[in-house]
Order: sequence, then structure tokens, then C-alpha cells
Amino acid sequence: MKEKLKLLLKVLIKIGQFCLFLSFFTGCWTVAYFFTYWLYNKLNWTPHHYVAQLLNLLGGLFLMGLIIQLIGFLFFHKRQKEFTDSMRDALRRIAQGDFKVRLNLGRKLDPRYMEILDEINLMADGLEKLEVLRQEFISDVSHEIQTPLTSISGFARALQNESIDSDTRSKYLRIIEGESSRLSKLSENLLRLASLDSEKHPFEPKRYRLDRQLGTLILSCEPQWTGKSIELNADLDDVYVEADEDLLSQVWINLISNSIKFTPEGGQIDVTLRQNGSRVEFRIKDTGIGIAADQHELIFDRFFKSDKARSRKVGGSGLGLSLVKKIVEMHQGSVVVESELGQGSVFIVTLPAVMSHL
Repeated sequence: MKEKLKLLLKVLIKIGQFCLFLSFFTGCWTVAYFFTYWLYNKLNWTPHHYVAQLLNLLGGLFLMGLIIQLIGFLFFHKRQKEFTDSMRDALRRIAQGDFKVRLNLGRKLDPRYMEILDEINLMADGLEKLEVLRQEFISDVSHEIQTPLTSISGFARALQNESIDSDTRSKYLRIIEGESSRLSKLSENLLRLASLDSEKHPFEPKRYRLDRQLGTLILSCEPQWTGKSIELNADLDDVYVEADEDLLSQVWINLISNSIKFTPEGGQIDVTLRQNGSRVEFRIKDTGIGIAADQHELIFDRFFKSDKARSRKVGGSGLGLSLVKKIVEMHQGSVVVESELGQGSVFIVTLPAVMSHL
């Protein structure tokens, strides 16, 4: 019943609009008729009946168009000026760094103008989010740099005390060396991320054996996992990929180092490499501290640390996994994590494979 009433109302509105238009046109035609009648008398000219009707019709249409233009100018010019002034002011404020500006002139403008307003608001919203990320990034970098600098400065002052014994002096020097190394690694990762973001970083893919690269990197990390009595098992199929070997080495080093770092003494790490059709799947599973489910996506953000207190204890800047994701995506691959707190973690990297023979 309601649908029929709505349909009937729409029909009545259309009929009313048509009647209004017809009345308006008839009025314009009537004015044109009497004007031409007066003009014919002034000129003492009696045109053919057909010509007279045609002139009346054209005169009525001209008058109707003129009235519409006048109404549009009187009623909509102010609205359009308000639109242009607001848009100009908003763009000027955005150019000056004020990304909180939003345009809202109601919904009485032409739909095309409303689309422009919506696009400007969308642009301002995106720039505001980028500005928040930029400020957070600067804050995080400042914190990561300030912490080791404070340690270096403090222990350097302590070393000026000539009364400290040699063991304490050596301890302080080791701390300074470690903090300096931490700064160097942070700077290196920041420069690498900036280079990758600029899309000007050298990208030189070549065909090579991924299993051999992984075997070499696992052996290079042997002092780390044997020092914690961790059992590390590697099961690697013969797999070929076409990738930038140097860039992918950063992925494997970060993932292996993280697993060792967050796996307690006497734990276990399993590394597997398989080829499933046209895809290569790398898995590294550990018995470490695990990651909460609501942080599975966040851990790939720059400077994010799932447990900041523990992260400070074991070291790290929170850039490693963001590098991993960036490099893997450059290779048309993906990286995901499966983990629960206290249950260890599994990082899975998937890459395109190539044929083992040419």
C-alpha cells in the first residue's frame, strides 16, 4: 500500500511539474503574442499567419530562457560565489598545512559541485592522516635515537672518573659499543626504508637457488641460536626464484634473528621451504613469546613493538618487519603471521616460483 502511495505521489509531482512548466511557457508565449501584435501595428505590417505564429513561438521561448537565466543569476549566483570562495579558502589553508579544514555548504548545490567538495574533503582527510603518521614517525625516531645517545653520553661521562676499576670500565665501553651499534643499525634501516619508498632503490632480480641462500644464512646465525641452546631444524626443498638476492637476504636475516631473539633458552625453531605449483612458501616457526591476535597486522608497521618493555630488553627498533613486508611486496609476494601469546609464532612468506630447469 505504501509503495502504491509513493508511486502515486511521484506521478502527481511529475504532473504538477509539467503543468507548472506549461503555464510558464503559455505565459511567456502570451507576452510574446501581445508584444508582436503591438509591434506589427507600430510597423503597419501584417505578416502571414504562419510567420506570425512562428515568431510568437520563438519570442516565447526566448523570453522563457531569459527569465530562467535571470532567476538563476539572482538566486544561484550568491550560492556559487560562496562555493568558490570557500573552496579557494580551503585550498589555501591546506597549502599552508591546515589539514583539518572541511567544506560543508549543505546539499543545495549542483551535484557536480558537491562531488568537488567531497573530493576536497577526502584529500584533506588523507593529508591529515599522513600528517599524524609523519608526526608519530618523527616522535618514534627521536625516541629511538635519544635513548642510545643518553646511554652513550652517561657512560662516557662515567669513564672520565679515573677511580673506576678496569672491569667496570670495560663494562661501560661494551655498553657504549652496543648502543653505537644500535644507532648504526637504526640509521641503516631508516636509509634502506627511505630508499625503498622512493622506488629508486636498485632492484636487480636474477634466478637463483633460494634453499642454498637460506642454508647459508642459517649457518651464519649459528652462534646466536647455539648460544641460547635453541634446537633449530631446517627442511628446505630445492627451490628456484627470480628475485633480488641481496634484498631477500634482509628478509630472511630479520625473520631468523627475530625468532632467535624472542625464543627462550632451550626452545625450538623450525624452518621449512616448499614449492606449491607456481608459489614458494617459506615458514619459520618458533616456541617464543608469541603475539596477540589484535597485533598481527600492526607488527608490520614501522616502530611498532608488541611488548615495548621486553623489546627494550632484547633490543630492536621496530623497523625489521616493516622492511620484510616492503621487500616481499616488491617481489609480488606476501607475508603473514600466525601466533598466540605464549604459544610461539609462525611467519609465512609466499613468493612466485620459477621452473627448476630452463
